[in-house]
Amino acid sequence: MNSTSTLSIAPDAPWLAPLAGYSDLSFRLLCRENGCRVAVTEMVSAKGLCYDSRGTSELLKTTPEDSPLVVQLFGSEIEFIERAMHTLMEQGVRYFDLNAGCPVRKVIKTGCGASLHTNVGLLESIAERMAKIAGPGNCGVKFRRGWVAGEDNYLDIGKRLQDAGTAWVALHPRTAKQGYAGEADWSCLKELSNTIDIPVIASGDLITAEDGVRCIRETGVQGVMFARGALYGPTIFNDYLTLLRGEVLPPRTGQDLAKVILRHAELSREHLPERKALLKMRSIVPRYVRHNPGVRKLRTQLINCDSWEELESMVLDFLEANHSAA
Repeated sequence: MNSTSTLSIAPDAPWLAPLAGYSDLSFRLLCRENGCRVAVTEMVSAKGLCYDSRGTSELLKTTPEDSPLVVQLFGSEIEFIERAMHTLMEQGVRYFDLNAGCPVRKVIKTGCGASLHTNVGLLESIAERMAKIAGPGNCGVKFRRGWVAGEDNYLDIGKRLQDAGTAWVALHPRTAKQGYAGEADWSCLKELSNTIDIPVIASGDLITAEDGVRCIRETGVQGVMFARGALYGPTIFNDYLTLLRGEVLPPRTGQDLAKVILRHAELSREHLPERKALLKMRSIVPRYVRHNPGVRKLRTQLINCDSWEELESMVLDFLEANHSAA
């Protein structure tokens, strides 16, 4: 596993967020080809890694081109996190992140993810141990503004993490109870960035490249981390960098979108078993063309798609009939 490239945290170094079920190797590589500077793996169970879970090991597949790569761990037991980190470092992993923001029930009911907001002492202890194992500059934490509305503790957490040796933090300014509903409060990003000295990376409601630029300018954070925005279109990274330079975005055509989709398919075929890759692309294509007329019909057609040639034909025919494709 190659994680030797230098980690960049800067406005002109956009990150791909950890996306459970989505940010696999093929998608990370696609995003890197489109301007992503740093990618984070899907969240990996420290305990699952210690018990050599097959599903867990699949999340860690990488290539030399997939660098710099941050491995995000989740867990609430320091013993397992320590063991997982030592195992990964022996495999060449250099950069780590602790998930303290996932609001999914099956994660928080085990005391992991966003539930660490309710046990800040434990969160601090885990972060301190991770920072010591990984070494200076190699470990971050992703968290939320708090557990429930009116009980924000992101500033306290940010200060504790800084004191614990955490090199950077990524803040999603929603509460755990909000999940992904409502709006992310970017004012929290600004306040946190003004409170601590380590870099703050913004997450939450960065749906377009314009959102990313506006977030940087309004909050003063050191970087942005695209999640849903990247799922909707991996070109968001280069678009963001173009806008950040003060340049105008070129018009996008159906051919441009077809190129992205077919490249994703090519990478999936290269890094996944053939059948699994095809099934995955059948679910991915409608997301890329979601704003185009006839997408429901296309989704139905894709269910019966049983070959790569058929998939390519469907994509090209659909986009040719929708010249407004972005």
